[in-house]
This record gives sequence, structure tokens and C-alpha cells, in this order.
Amino acid sequence: MALRDNRFANINSLYNKQVLICGDTGCRSSKSDEMEEEIREALKEANAEEKIDVVRVGCFGLCEAGPIAVVYPGGKFYAYLKEGDGRRIVKEDLLGDKTIDELIYPESLSDDIVKSIYDVSFYTKQKKIAHKNCGVINPDSIEEYIALDGYLGLHKALNEMSPQEVIDEIKESGLRGRGGGGFPTGLKWQFTKDAEGSPKYVLCNADEGDPGAFMDRSILEGDPYSVIEAMTIAGYAINANYGFIYIRAEYPSAVEKLESSIKKAKELGLLGNNIMGTDFSFDLELRLGAGAFVCGEEMALIESIEGKRGIPRNKPPFPANEGLWGKPTLINNVETYANIAQIIYKGSDWFSSIGTEKSHGTKVFTLGGNIKRTGIIEVPMGTTLRDIIYEIGGGIIGDKEFKAVQTGGPSGGCITKDYLDTPIDYDNLTALGSMMGSGGMIVMDDSTCMVDIARFFLEFTVDESCGKCTPCREGTKRMLEILEKIVAGKGTLEDIDTLENLGNMIKISSLCGLGQSAPNPVLSTLRYFRDEYEAHVVDKKCPAGHCKALLEYYIDDTCIGCRKCARNCPVNCISGKPKEVHVIDTEACIKCGNCMEVCPTNSVHLR
Repeated sequence: MALRDNRFANINSLYNKQVLICGDTGCRSSKSDEMEEEIREALKEANAEEKIDVVRVGCFGLCEAGPIAVVYPGGKFYAYLKEGDGRRIVKEDLLGDKTIDELIYPESLSDDIVKSIYDVSFYTKQKKIAHKNCGVINPDSIEEYIALDGYLGLHKALNEMSPQEVIDEIKESGLRGRGGGGFPTGLKWQFTKDAEGSPKYVLCNADEGDPGAFMDRSILEGDPYSVIEAMTIAGYAINANYGFIYIRAEYPSAVEKLESSIKKAKELGLLGNNIMGTDFSFDLELRLGAGAFVCGEEMALIESIEGKRGIPRNKPPFPANEGLWGKPTLINNVETYANIAQIIYKGSDWFSSIGTEKSHGTKVFTLGGNIKRTGIIEVPMGTTLRDIIYEIGGGIIGDKEFKAVQTGGPSGGCITKDYLDTPIDYDNLTALGSMMGSGGMIVMDDSTCMVDIARFFLEFTVDESCGKCTPCREGTKRMLEILEKIVAGKGTLEDIDTLENLGNMIKISSLCGLGQSAPNPVLSTLRYFRDEYEAHVVDKKCPAGHCKALLEYYIDDTCIGCRKCARNCPVNCISGKPKEVHVIDTEACIKCGNCMEVCPTNSVHLR
């Protein structure tokens, strides 16, 4: 909010007020485009366009509250807007100076005092570095990016630091790759700089493929220049003059933002020849991917840029030595780059003062699942799961009991309530059998079957396996078959042992990181919820009441004998006389649920 209020202070001689409207894909799917149009039309009709500044910004983070509009000064947080609300905001607030209580985000209003957006509990424990400008600046405006310290990092690097000093600064910051493995970023830059061969390349992995994850997309849509500036700094540090951003074509808005931003950077001499009047030249272009999950693996990504089928190569050699077209190549993901310019400008001491001893800075997560507040969050490393789930996320929907949280996307693992107070960093998550991954975080309540959730994630990795190596191609398929057998009530104790052995074997023998991590959801649920697996195979019961094949319908003695259930049963397995309690033949029942749906007295149940 301070950033936005400072910005407003600079332009308040031009406008009376500003209204910021989220233009991220999430809010646009909730009709924020229509909301913006409605506000602009109402201002035009009121002849007030000269008084009110309407700005489309990137993601505010609290995606479940979209469409969102924030009015400055003050940061009044209007949420869950619908058709007609834009006109009300113009008439009553922007022109009438009256807060519309019923449109304000509920937690923003207390005892007739309106809190700023960043004073609600979703934001108070967050710290923005990678998302610093998202929800603050117009991402289409390079001038706004520059006004908030943009390109000061590049200016400092080019004019005050040698390439080795830039790399040393990144090393000392302790920044680790945000794409999954957490490899030290400075070391990767050093290896690429020291590698023999020319030309060298800088790549950005923007192939974000985890289900439900959109952290990188939000950065590219809300602050694209942060990535472009960082890649330019990287080019200077490793002596590269060209780079590629590999992004999936499924992100059309992010692609559009990047294309426009690259063009504007070139027009201002911030890309191209003799950047900022120096003898350093660097240029960028986009490469669009077709959406294969495996292309998020760095070697498969490189193959795809080269125009080949996106499948991993054997390592070593690593990209730092033989990457794109066999040349030394530096590759980092979007979030990693989004930290770089600020580290160079503010210094490694500033960055390393945030986080834990071995994991510095912040981490962006997509928070989803059975949680009240969903969206994108950025927290200092070391923040506990309990703070994220209960303070930031607001707790479990329906105040149900927390059961587990899955971190790291489809290749991550599930963590139980026993570890809610564990500080989140790379090493702690790995020790718990999970991983940081790209930052997906799915919260589950006590109605979630952990066997079925493992089956769900494994089904995804089976579908997305490139098929190059046998352990991943065949092994994950066999694991999925066993899981399907267990949730169908046909599994054995021997199947559980086979599942575990197979998972461990795939981890050590698959070719790439995706195959090596594919068994994680199964192995972590076996580690913490083995009793649920055993209940499925021994008792033929699903403790969560989720697996359809292990459930049976029954009718209790509140049945009034109306025969509605019997008439709607497609297999005629319900018997009973009128006005008497009916009975379901569980052997013949196909578990369609019609009887429960039509019963007027709620006498049909599952067990």
C-alpha cells in the first residue's frame, strides 16, 4: 500500500482519486474487464474522466474475492463485484466520497472504520519481493516500473559492478532457484560464466504446468519488466547477448504483456545494442510451448526451443556447459528472476536478512483446496504452515478439521497436522518427504481420502510422462493400476508393499527430476496415512467416506415408506411395502445415489 500511496502522492495534483482494477487472468475470468468498462463509461457520462485515474494492475493475490477494485487514497478494498457495482462505486465513492459498506471486503469494515486492503489479515503476514509491483503498477507502463526503482539494478550492475561482482552479490544473497530443486542461483551463474564456449544464452523457464499453480503467470502479467531486467543483468554477468523466454501458449495474456514489454524496453534502449550507453548488448525473444508438463524440465525445455520433441536429455553435461544448441546456457524460472534486480539494487545483505539460515528471501505460493481464502501469497521463508493456513488462508472451509497440505505440485508430498508449526524452507519440506517445487499448496480437510488424492496426482504424472525412460513410463503406470485397485476395494496388503517398493525404485532410476519426484504423493501418503491404505484393503472401508466402491447406501428407520426411492432406483434394488421402512439390496445396488437425492425425509445414508 505504501508503494501505491507514494505513487498517488506523486500524481494527486492531476487526479482526485485512483481506482485500481485487477487485470490478472483470474479476475478477468470473473469479469473484471466488464467492471473496468462499466467504471470508465460511468466516469465518461459524469464528465469526470479528468478527475479519476482508472488503472488496470496485476494480481492483488486474494483471487477468491475477484473481481477486485481498490480506491485510493486510503486503499478501500471492494470485492466480489458484479454487474452494476462499478457504476455504484463511481457515483457513491469516487464522486460522492461515500464508502459503500455492502461492497467492501467484509474484513475491511470494522466499527465503521474502513481498513486499507493491505491491513486485512490475508496480507499482514506476507512480504512482497517477487510480487512487489503486482497490484501496484500498470504492467503495460514501463514508466511506472521505472518510477518504482525499476532498472536501478541494471544501471548499478552495468555502471558500478564487474560481471564477477554481480555473480558474487547473487551468491552472497543466498538466493536459491524457485523452480523446484532450490539449487543456489549464484553458483549456477558462476558455472555458466566459467564454461568454455560461445555464444552463451540466458533462458527463462516460464512453462508453469502444475495443476492449479499460477504464480509465474501472475508475475508475468503484473510485473513483466522485473523478469526482463533480471535476464539482462544475467546476460551481463555471464557474458551472454541473447536470451529466450519459454512460455506456454496457454498464457495468452502473459504472452501479450511480454511481447509489448520487450518492444518498449527496446524503444528505450533497455534491450538491444549498447544498453544504457554502455558497450553491453542484450536482446530477448519469446518461444511458445504447446503445454507439455515435461517441458518444465530444463533439458526438455531446451530441446523444445531447438524445435525438437520436448523430452529430457541425460545429465551431465548440464546446461551450464552444453545447453541450447550445445552452448553454455543459464536457465532460471520466472520467480527466481523476479528477485534479481532488487538484490543487485538493495544488496545481498538486505535479501539474506529475510528468511531462514539456509533459505533466504520469500516464496510465492498458490494457496488452494479446502481453505477459506484462496489465491497467491508471498511469505518470508520460515513462515509456518499454521500461519499460512489459519492466519493468511483464514482456516478450513466450514471450520472442518485440517487433514493435510500438499506442497510442490503433482510431484510434491502431503504433510500432516503434526507438522503445522514447521517453518517452511527447502530443507524442512524435503525432510518431511515433500518439496518446495514451484509453489503449489493444496489444503485438504478430513473428508479427503489420502489414497484417492495420491491416485489423482499420479494419474496426472502418468498422463504427462514423456515416455523416454522405462521407470517413469512403465513404473508410474503400474503404480496407478495398483492405486485404482485399492480404491476399488480390490487391493491387498502385498499391493501396498509393491507400491512402496516401486515408488522408491522409480525415484532413483528415472531419467529426469519429474520422473524422480512422480512417486512423492504416494510415498508421502504411505508414510503418514498408511492406516488409510490398510483400511481400504483389510476392512474394505474408506475412512474419509470418499471412495464410492467402498461405500454402501442404507435406509434408517425414519423412512416413511413413500416408495419414491424405489420408483427412482434404476436397478430395482429397493424393496418395502408402502408406509413401512424400505431396504436396499447392497449386492445389487450400483451406488448411483438416486435414492438419497429423492428421499423427502433424508432417510438414506452412506456408510
